[in-house]
Amino acid sequence: MPRAAPPNNKPGAGSSLAAEFVAKAAPDGYTIMIASQSGMIVNPLINKSVAYDTQGDFAAITQVTSSPLVVAVHPSLPVKSIRELIAEAKKNPGKLNFSTSGNGSLPHLATALFDALAGIEMVHVPYKSGGLSVQSVLAGDTHVTFATSPSVMPLVQAGRLRGLAVTTRARSPLIAGLPGMEEAGLANYNLSIWYGFFAPARTPRDIVKRLFEATTQALQDGRLKEILARDGTETAGSRSPEDFAAFLREDASVIARVIRETGAKFD
Repeated sequence: MPRAAPPNNKPGAGSSLAAEFVAKAAPDGYTIMIASQSGMIVNPLINKSVAYDTQGDFAAITQVTSSPLVVAVHPSLPVKSIRELIAEAKKNPGKLNFSTSGNGSLPHLATALFDALAGIEMVHVPYKSGGLSVQSVLAGDTHVTFATSPSVMPLVQAGRLRGLAVTTRARSPLIAGLPGMEEAGLANYNLSIWYGFFAPARTPRDIVKRLFEATTQALQDGRLKEILARDGTETAGSRSPEDFAAFLREDASVIARVIRETGAKFD
């Protein structure tokens, strides 16, 4: 293998710039990408102009993290649980609105799926970032947000927002005091944000294996787990690269179905 070049980060456009760069990179094990389902699944589904194909242009290495979103509302909203939120939305159809970090974002899909499963319809108000989305609820401009734990839990703990649940089926050990969706009354709802490592397609199998093994070992580090836990994230390695690839196919199928069945608009 050639000598590694210095690290060169390629952020931007919801991981699309990085994905396009990695898809065309030499498959030598020195150019890899960390990305979530936003970049690897959602973007290709809703933006036909992206210049990469998740299945054809990348070698899946392993999932590395998983974290739930938190459902939070402005304290003035007369709801203290998911059941009460659903009841309020049904009582006032089209009156409640929810903020997200943008059209096609995971929070957008998470809320669209919630609406579909709960049989309600809240109005989508997209913002340019997760921070602005949370600030809109804090200011009372919007009612509900499905947001990352670090962006809302300090506000929940300070009494400035009210947390209702996490978006995984069961409670999260990382977020004390909030029920999972099954306990909250929507048992068939389950969604989390994941990140994983990817290499260019045609990266030799032995290199992918070495990257997988090195990542798996790193994920066992107690200090790493502690740092991630502070940000509401836990390590979540795959059993193998093949297992991660199968997971990607299943997640893509689920997200495509959510988009199709909810009629969520992303333009």
